[in-house]
Amino acid sequence: MPESGQKTTQGHITERAPEPTGQATTRRTGLLVTLVLGGLTALPPLSMDMYLPALPEVTGALNAPAATVQLTLTACLAGMALGQLVVGPMSDKWGRRRPLLIGMIVYVLATAVCALAPTAETLIGFRLLQGLAGAAGIVIARAVVRDLYDGVEMARFFSTLMLISGVAPIIAPLIGGQILRITDWRGVFHVLTVIGILLTLVVWRFLGETLPPERRHEGGVGQALRTMKGLLADRVFAGYMLTGGLAFAALFAYISASPFVVQEIYGASPQTFSLLFGLNSIGLVAVGQVNGKLLVGRVSLDKALGWGLGIILVSSLALLLMTSGVFGKVGLVPIAAGLFVLMSAMGLAMPNTNAQALMRTPHAAGSASALLGTTSFLIGAVASPLVGIAGEHTAVPMAVVQLTCAVLAVACFLGLCRPWRQGRSGAAPTNP
Repeated sequence: MPESGQKTTQGHITERAPEPTGQATTRRTGLLVTLVLGGLTALPPLSMDMYLPALPEVTGALNAPAATVQLTLTACLAGMALGQLVVGPMSDKWGRRRPLLIGMIVYVLATAVCALAPTAETLIGFRLLQGLAGAAGIVIARAVVRDLYDGVEMARFFSTLMLISGVAPIIAPLIGGQILRITDWRGVFHVLTVIGILLTLVVWRFLGETLPPERRHEGGVGQALRTMKGLLADRVFAGYMLTGGLAFAALFAYISASPFVVQEIYGASPQTFSLLFGLNSIGLVAVGQVNGKLLVGRVSLDKALGWGLGIILVSSLALLLMTSGVFGKVGLVPIAAGLFVLMSAMGLAMPNTNAQALMRTPHAAGSASALLGTTSFLIGAVASPLVGIAGEHTAVPMAVVQLTCAVLAVACFLGLCRPWRQGRSGAAPTNP
């Protein structure tokens, strides 16, 4: 909760006493800061999705099997998961700005080395480092939102971030596909390096400090671990954390498998794959905006979340039935339609799980954000190699992983969050 003479009403921070310079600057540049935070949350899908059309090419260029090349995705995802555990508590202790800038600089260096990787093993190693460093943008962006907003306004802001960051997965595969027209897969990492440099400069110039010294945590690793232990002991927080993580794993199963499913199984070109991926991302962004502009404040956050989980469950079941041949041989269009529905439903699931979890943790936003992100990325990293376990010529493993994650997400939501008992946080929540 805001301190030092600040008062919060449904996420709007009003001034009763002089604020720390960083916070005042941040609010005066509200739109610009929104764009900066959107850029930080867009970095992971840029790092992942711009590279997706190149996956089949990398297998040949580095003389590695598809399962090994998919580990370059898993390594980046695992790095982003583990990095958040470090950066989150660091940002609670030292503020948001310094850890973010350090992480961005390391991200740029690691991405530049990825472009020079001579073997798949080298690429996997530096993708891991790229993910570790890129974690700073993910976790600190969420923590900054928690510093500045609360209640309904926080949920709306997360939906706004989804609109901005959602442009990344729309354009990233398209950019990646066009890069492959004029150069090889290494050019993708050259472009990512330039993007990282530009974003680092923007953060340095325009993002002020949002966590004043009096709200920072003293203590080292032990204190951070105790804080995280306390967060995990909160059944409802843990429920939203696991629900969001499992929903993200269903999403990442699609991200990891779709280049091979669309291009290798159904014979689409890298450009067609990019267009389909962009269309699915538009669906996610559009539903996220419906959530933020129309549902939040009118419908319980838990109810909107429940709708999203239900749609994910039904669409993943439909995908399993189609890919396993229950309806006979199906073409690309029905599969693409099922994936579009599943992706779109993430626009209800992802912002609402983040908002509900972070509303319970104003005292440790960095650590809570780290746990949310780490759980999502670790579960996604486990799901990623499973989608290729039966080879490159069947989409059944992808659908099985998605359905399993959907079932478990619903179970965690109902069993741990118990939304029927959450009237205090469900409808148009406000914090005193």
